[in-house]
Amino acid sequence: MVFIIGIILLALVFDFYNGMNDAANSIATIVSTRVLTPIQAVAWAAFFNFAAVFIFGVSVANTIGKGIIDITIVDNAVISGGVIGAILMSAIATHNGMPISISHAIIGGYAGAGVAKAGFVAIVGSSFGLIVLFMFLAPILGMIIALLFSIVTTWVVKNKKPSKVDKYFRRLQLISSAFFSLSHGSNDAQKTIGIISVALFTNGFLGKTFYVPDWVIFMSYTVIALGTLLGGWKVISTLGMRVTKLTPFGGFSAESSAGLTITFASLIGIPVSTTHTITGSIIGVGTMRGFSAVRWGVARNILWTWVLTIPLAGIFAAVSYFIIDYITKVI
Repeated sequence: MVFIIGIILLALVFDFYNGMNDAANSIATIVSTRVLTPIQAVAWAAFFNFAAVFIFGVSVANTIGKGIIDITIVDNAVISGGVIGAILMSAIATHNGMPISISHAIIGGYAGAGVAKAGFVAIVGSSFGLIVLFMFLAPILGMIIALLFSIVTTWVVKNKKPSKVDKYFRRLQLISSAFFSLSHGSNDAQKTIGIISVALFTNGFLGKTFYVPDWVIFMSYTVIALGTLLGGWKVISTLGMRVTKLTPFGGFSAESSAGLTITFASLIGIPVSTTHTITGSIIGVGTMRGFSAVRWGVARNILWTWVLTIPLAGIFAAVSYFIIDYITKVI
């Protein structure tokens, strides 16, 4: 019982860091365009992060619970090692202002701990391959949709006065930011839900059939919203102010495009990276003004953190698994 409580607490710490790092995804654009102050923006994003609990199902949670590693080899050491690996990766990135994929941190951590126990046969190849595919596909989709969205929207307002357009899109950006925060909550909170649920199942608290308890759903959404409320200010600066200069028009296009991409992924049960998606969308908006409008050096550094997230989280998790497994055997 003590072990399962410890796992749940670790998962909630990860959930909190998820909200804290990904606060940048939800509010960086609306802060950089000065539609809302940072305090107003995190409160706005946190509210809609939690509101997603009433709208979306648990398809992503089921993928995390059953679709990354073979559930028959999962034990407390695997779950603990996976979550600790993800927390370490998330904490290092958040405190250094790098917008990593928290999604891929938990996926890499969970997979790394499973491989440490049973080798690469522990990986559920079909689901894991689809997740890796969307690792590259989601930001590309976000970028393409944002570019097309910007082109269409520009055509619609081409005869309007710039001051009127700016005022109009400042209001619309409140809606697009809320939509993106909803999509963020729908996908990212479910990763913690999946981890806690598989821990409960492994320890016999769910019976013979894996399912997601309601109390786990509400608890996970609450904690991720609290993480968003506190925010990760260094990450917000990197995403919202260093990749490209945004206007309310650009912020609206980026948030709407990313929200559409993430919502689609959530509905089909794919745990995507909201960080990758919104960054791709921001770059897509920036290229509307020409490739020189995007700070490609910053984008390149962000890309390297994306590439390294899964293997580094996996290594942290594998080491954590071996330490936990050794301690439990000695005790």
